[in-house]
Amino acid sequence: MRPFTGSRLFSLHQVCDYRNMAESEEWHEAGERVRRTRLTLGLSQSELGEQVGLDRTMIAKIEAGTRRIDALELIGLSRALGVPVDFVFRPLPAVLSRRAGLVDERSDSAAARESGRLEVALIAWLHNVQQVSDFGTLSPKPVYRAVQPVQSADSAREAALRLREDLGYGTRPVDSLIHLSERAGMLVLVADVPGEGASLVEGDLAVAVVSLHGDPGRRRATAAHELGHVVIGDEYSNDLGVHASREEREAVIDAFAAELLLPALMIRETVRDSGSGLRGELVRLAATYRTSWSLTVRQAEHAGLLDGVARRELSRSSPTRGEFMEALGWVPQPDLESLRVPPCYAQAVIEAWRADSITSSRAVELLHGQITEADLPFREETEYEP
Repeated sequence: MRPFTGSRLFSLHQVCDYRNMAESEEWHEAGERVRRTRLTLGLSQSELGEQVGLDRTMIAKIEAGTRRIDALELIGLSRALGVPVDFVFRPLPAVLSRRAGLVDERSDSAAARESGRLEVALIAWLHNVQQVSDFGTLSPKPVYRAVQPVQSADSAREAALRLREDLGYGTRPVDSLIHLSERAGMLVLVADVPGEGASLVEGDLAVAVVSLHGDPGRRRATAAHELGHVVIGDEYSNDLGVHASREEREAVIDAFAAELLLPALMIRETVRDSGSGLRGELVRLAATYRTSWSLTVRQAEHAGLLDGVARRELSRSSPTRGEFMEALGWVPQPDLESLRVPPCYAQAVIEAWRADSITSSRAVELLHGQITEADLPFREETEYEP
């Protein structure tokens, strides 16, 4: 399987600058970053060497820190590993929702590789956003933070409802999680990577990656979950406290995500004012709010309409696609599928392309499959005097 290729190359001059910046660094650290990224992607030294054009022994020396990397080799490594050219030299930012990090021999498992690949994709996405910001065409909104300390699932739900109010959603359905997240200061990339999602904050930038795999309801839940990490804060330093287990922290984030996607108050009011059965109303709500059936049923339990036994029973009667489509009048409701990058980011890339800051191929690359070169808008070519 090819590694994620969402990041891309800068000019050779910039590559040389990064290499010079690293002259005073420990080359062992750069080699270790290469080694662990290679393991994360499931490549052998020979396989990586073949892609880069180096003998296996040269890759071994690079990873051991006994051989420096020249500019062209750095370009080759970034292509093969699917990372930005400065990836091996820059300190890694802390990922909020994935702590496994890059793989080493002691943690080499399918789950660790999945988490590591998510982290590689996330950091590559961060570097894409930083590059477009450097062009001056992208100005992300400030990161939204919970006003009150979040110490429980109930306070997480309150934070989600406050965000809805502040962004003008009230209790109505959220049409696009990418757009809502953009307005809350988190830029989401939908990428062809394993797993579910991951997020990080570096400086005044918040970014997240959501896997394209899985059904749309699950992708929306993942995006909302990652936004919860950003809004509530780093799970290892926020008001939940260091004594809370990872499961307890994730449960708090899940409560935020569920309330953001489908407020419990809306379920209570809808069922109270309806003359139809509970299951039929929940199917309609799940379709309208584009939530998974399991999340919808859990929210119904939180709203006091179900007990644990009834929830488990109802969970087993998952609606068919036809039931969902019938509830919507057979109108398709896409989200986090055809749209891969935030609208503000896409517009910023096009503006950078119009200003000749990037080539057409780089613009398409930065848009992560959103469009092809043939889809780029018309641009008058600049004529130069001979």
